[in-house]
Amino acid sequence: MALSTDAADTQGDHENPYLQGPYAAIRDELIVEGLPVRGALPIELDGTYMRIGPNPIIPPDGKTHHWFAGDGMIHAVRIKDGKALWYRNRYIRSNRVAAALGETPAPGPRYERGDTVNTNVISHGGKILALVEAGGFPVEIDSLLGTTAYTNLDGSLQFGGFTAHPHLDPATGELHAICYNGGNREFVRYVVVGTDARVRKEIKVPVPDGPMIHDCAITARYVLILDLPITFSIDAARAGMSMPYAWNPQHGARIGLLPRDGSPDDIIWCAVEPAYVFHPCNAYDLPDGRVVMDVSVHDRLFVTDGTERPGSSVVTFERWTCDPQTRRVERRVIDSVAQEFPRCDERLTGQPYRYAYTVTLDEGRSRPGDVAGVFAHDLHTGERKAHDFGEGRIPGEFVFVPRSAGAAENDGWLMGYVLDVTRDSTDLVLLDARDVSAAPVATVPLPQLVPLGFHGNWIAAETVY
Repeated sequence: MALSTDAADTQGDHENPYLQGPYAAIRDELIVEGLPVRGALPIELDGTYMRIGPNPIIPPDGKTHHWFAGDGMIHAVRIKDGKALWYRNRYIRSNRVAAALGETPAPGPRYERGDTVNTNVISHGGKILALVEAGGFPVEIDSLLGTTAYTNLDGSLQFGGFTAHPHLDPATGELHAICYNGGNREFVRYVVVGTDARVRKEIKVPVPDGPMIHDCAITARYVLILDLPITFSIDAARAGMSMPYAWNPQHGARIGLLPRDGSPDDIIWCAVEPAYVFHPCNAYDLPDGRVVMDVSVHDRLFVTDGTERPGSSVVTFERWTCDPQTRRVERRVIDSVAQEFPRCDERLTGQPYRYAYTVTLDEGRSRPGDVAGVFAHDLHTGERKAHDFGEGRIPGEFVFVPRSAGAAENDGWLMGYVLDVTRDSTDLVLLDARDVSAAPVATVPLPQLVPLGFHGNWIAAETVY
């Protein structure tokens, strides 16, 4: 079944790379049942893979539009009993999307700067939540991707919206997050959400200039604040840029070690060379008091007018070690190949771990022998295994799904979408995490192309159905 959005073709603007090719918006919302499967889907899997990303419903201004600002659309595949039961995709029913579709907007509170939600989708407290940063409120969706309501977590968010990247502490079941409000140049917030999906702690952390803090990390002792030199830009805002942020080396770069039960006065700020991190993989405490954090690092971003283009930054996968005694960060390159969307076995979030999983960036191959695919890093031995999807096949983020609750680290599957630009198609692909270089465990061809997007997660049926 197709529900046409009647959105105009956004591929005609050839000046903005985020409105064409693998980034171009699609037109239809589909429900397709009984998907074909190549290989064998693990019988242990019962749940839904959901991934969200930007998909402008109305053609935006190509001069000011940034990929990060497109209307949110979720693409999902339901898996049970070794079968791919269905694929469906749905817009988040923001005010703009609802108006374009002639529908009533979803109820619930809105952030004053807009209600686009397009960055992550998680389950917590029996709810499925679509997320965005910069002050936007979460959106509760149902298991069939319908937008239920925007939410301030039952009124428990006091000083703004949430974040795109909360981190679940497996020891407590709580979510930890660093949140910022777009345009606020005075503070960010440390927010802890309990197992009941209500905020139990929210404190303001004074930070100048309004930095863009996309993500954070936690350890058993600390939440790590990434205060890095991309900050709110009045000039970009006045120019109408959809992402009014700019590279600001005068802001400096530092990592804040905030004790999880502490106050802003307890933060230990550790200086680091200017760079930007969207996504940490994991972090943990060392016995000597230092803190390790593994990150994908961009040398710089948003340098000119706020509209980044693919391939405009040098990206490395690094280990950052924060020393609270010297208040410095030591950087060590794990891998110099451009890679992003690092994930780990999140049962070990905030704890020592061994395996990290990343994907190469969508710019594809730059030198003979480069891989366009998924990496699995053994951080103990330094070995890197790779799955090369081949020319023209671009992987999005891959998430690790353990074989069972008690399975060993790395015993499970890596799951994500792979876009084939040569066929204008997308597959859901499952790899064996223990040997990513092997042929896929299963491939599920999807009934339409899924544009490049942001973050996805495995939503186990037991958590929400």
